[in-house]
Amino acid sequence: MAMSYLVAVPELVASTAADLSGLASTLGQANVAAALPTTGVLAAGADEVSVAIASLFAGHGRQYQAFSAQMGAFHERFVQLMNVGANSYAMAEAANAAEQRLLAAVNAPAQALLGRPLIGDGAHGTSANPNGGAGGLLYGNGGNGFSQTAAGAVGGRGGAAGLIGNGGVGGNGGLSAAGGAGGNGGWLLGNGGAGGQGGGGSLATLTDLAGSGGAGGAGGAAGLFGLGGAGGAGGVGGSSGVNPGGAPPPPLGNGGAGGVGGRGGMIYGNGGAGGAGGNGGNAYVQDGDTLYVAFATAGIGGDGGAGGSAGLIGAGGTGGAGGTGGFPGPEVPVVPPNVIFSALPGSVTEYDATAGIGGNGGAGGAGGGVFGDAGAGGRGGAGGPGIHSDLATLRASVGGAGGNGGAGGSAGPFGNAGVGGLGGTGGVGGSVADGTDGDSGADGTRRTLFG
Repeated sequence: MAMSYLVAVPELVASTAADLSGLASTLGQANVAAALPTTGVLAAGADEVSVAIASLFAGHGRQYQAFSAQMGAFHERFVQLMNVGANSYAMAEAANAAEQRLLAAVNAPAQALLGRPLIGDGAHGTSANPNGGAGGLLYGNGGNGFSQTAAGAVGGRGGAAGLIGNGGVGGNGGLSAAGGAGGNGGWLLGNGGAGGQGGGGSLATLTDLAGSGGAGGAGGAAGLFGLGGAGGAGGVGGSSGVNPGGAPPPPLGNGGAGGVGGRGGMIYGNGGAGGAGGNGGNAYVQDGDTLYVAFATAGIGGDGGAGGSAGLIGAGGTGGAGGTGGFPGPEVPVVPPNVIFSALPGSVTEYDATAGIGGNGGAGGAGGGVFGDAGAGGRGGAGGPGIHSDLATLRASVGGAGGNGGAGGSAGPFGNAGVGGLGGTGGVGGSVADGTDGDSGADGTRRTLFG
């Protein structure tokens, strides 16, 4: 169950308690002033009715005074609790300030001599300084890399930990740029940071071709004990905009390759999983109620990243899956000025084109040198589809070929070899033929104790 952050200002709590105490004093004075007139109501006459009415109102007055006394006691206890809370918050802040002063005194010499503190987390990256800061030499996590928003800017690297701590996460890349690598975990204990995701490819324009997706960042390695960081996913390839053609058809963006998984701890720890490859770009773009088809070659799916290897004891990381191939545009211009055509809603348009090839799966990481299973190879990416149906139906002649599966990792003498990844399925729906399926990856082998 998630908990919300609580922010308390001790001075404000103490001031509120003082205000409530003053309110209690004012109410008490008012109750004392009203006690005699309301509890000792005189009868208007000597008859029984007047006496009964006076007695009834006097009874209400006495009940009010009793209730006010109970509320006054509750109010007093509440004010006491408010004062106790204010004192507790003040003491906690004082203790924290003392701790921070002590920590600053300890870190100052190391910061001056070595450029990093002894204890503490590294700063997160910023647009001006995208790489995450290193964690403390003794203890502390690395800062996360900055995720870029500018086109072509590589994501910031995650900061490394010191003796104990986790590496920072790599930042995501901008358009068509690679993600940042994850920071390494602590030399003794700590996990490597995950790699950042590659940026998506830019759309095609009147003057520029579509951009390919950026590669995912590599996962950070662990030290002696810890898990390797997962590789970042590759970016999606850029798709068509309203772009001019030419001969041959301009290519759309390919998917970015997945990042390699980080190595597991040298004594104990699993390798990180490889990042998935990005999907290839498509040759269509939908604008409101119109489906445009570009004269362009479909993008190829990105290859999956290899899984990270283990050290002495641990499992190898699984290879990343390959990206899916893109949907193609016509290979021959169909309308002047050979730029783009719009498919009418509900229409079926067929043309000669082959969909994009799926990316290959990443290889599985090696298992531990003594104990630990090897990682399985990643599955090959599916071939691009030969048909797209939305506002209108577009049908290419041949679906894309599926990518090959990644090879399984090798295992140590007391571990199981990794299974090769399945080949990607060929793209279906082509008017002439479906795409061919990719080949499965080879299974890994088992190493001997001394070789």
